[in-house]
Amino acid sequence: MHLYSRQILLDGWDIEAQEKLKLANVLIVGAGGIGCSSAELLARAGVGKITLIDADMIEISNLQRQIAFGHEDIGRYKAEILAKRLQKINPYI
Repeated sequence: MHLYSRQILLDGWDIEAQEKLKLANVLIVGAGGIGCSSAELLARAGVGKITLIDADMIEISNLQRQIAFGHEDIGRYKAEILAKRLQKINPYI
């Protein structure tokens, strides 16, 4: 819970609420600009399971607006690379 100690301090949020968030399962359809950002924020917040659906591959034109990807990811599947990034951010998901 130390990872989430700052948000537990928020008014109206406590350990019980954080535990409920850990049990949540969120489906993200599309790992583009909004999907990347949303997934990262949900992982940092402590959502327990994030399911990603996107059959697209990363292209150079994605790099300017899709924060999870770098040049080394071009030609790889968005959902796969984003999932690896989320695991690095929060290994508990």
